[in-house]
Amino acid sequence: MPFPFFHSQMKKALSLVFLAFLVVGTILILRRTDDRPLQENSGQIFGTFYHIKYRSQADLQADIERELLRVDSSMSLFNATSTLSRLNRGETQQADNLFAEVLTMALQVAKTTQGAFDPTVGPLVNAWGFGFKKGELPTDEEVDSMLQFVGHQHVRLNGLIVERTDPRVQLDFGAIAKGYACDLVARLLEASGVSDYLVEIGGEIVVGGQKSATEQWRVGITKPSDEGADGELQEVVEMKAGTAMATSGNYRNFYVRNGRKYAHTINPHTGRPVEHTLLSATVVAPNCALADAYATSFMSMGLDEAKKLLAQHPELKAYLIYSGSRGEYLTYSTIE
Repeated sequence: MPFPFFHSQMKKALSLVFLAFLVVGTILILRRTDDRPLQENSGQIFGTFYHIKYRSQADLQADIERELLRVDSSMSLFNATSTLSRLNRGETQQADNLFAEVLTMALQVAKTTQGAFDPTVGPLVNAWGFGFKKGELPTDEEVDSMLQFVGHQHVRLNGLIVERTDPRVQLDFGAIAKGYACDLVARLLEASGVSDYLVEIGGEIVVGGQKSATEQWRVGITKPSDEGADGELQEVVEMKAGTAMATSGNYRNFYVRNGRKYAHTINPHTGRPVEHTLLSATVVAPNCALADAYATSFMSMGLDEAKKLLAQHPELKAYLIYSGSRGEYLTYSTIE
């Protein structure tokens, strides 16, 4: 009977046609990707540098900088007219939309980490010499007096009104704002039709799409050295589209007083610099604000507690570097 043979031949022909369309489509996609120039913008913001790469026919740096300045005018402590600065001085309780979004995330991370991350720890950071104030170390009495006004439970957001239990409670978004700014720039790029990008602000990173038609975005994790040897990498990871990465560490930001090393991460529970083996925490998360906050959280809580939290939150991945008993570098990673 000729019909089955004819049917078989038709199936083969249709398969070949589909394969041809697939090959041609792939070639067109690759050509379109490669035809779009790789724009590179860089500059200074928040006391650090930003570097942004993206595939687009248009240079969007002016739009990008407008977004960065929106973050600066909302939550920078170095900007005396920012919403955050005015709120801390008691001049307003009114938050803007960016401020409210970040405060909501900050309070949620604070609850999840049982206070290892805390947006009210700023006065203690300053007191230990890592903020605006430099000088003598705080006394036990001074630390204890400040601890009365440190804790996420002292802050509540009611619509766009920020309510504090005491006007001496101070907010500080230094451990989440850079990550949030990365997210905001990524939103701008997406809204502008850009799908392939890497946004980096002060070491915090968010990516979309891929670097090229044949290459994913790859990011290095710095080796934690007290000498801070630039460019020496501990690991290089390939980032999936739509993910973000942030790193926190005590190996570059510390000082030595009377032979004792003081780390810049302050434990919000004790009010004192942390003392544990964790040297660096790199976190990969769905957005950069969360990656930024959880990286700081892990440096506050230490290796064992960070491992426990990671086991409870599979949406978070981390690369932790810690010191062994002989001072050697050891690692723990859940990054695939």
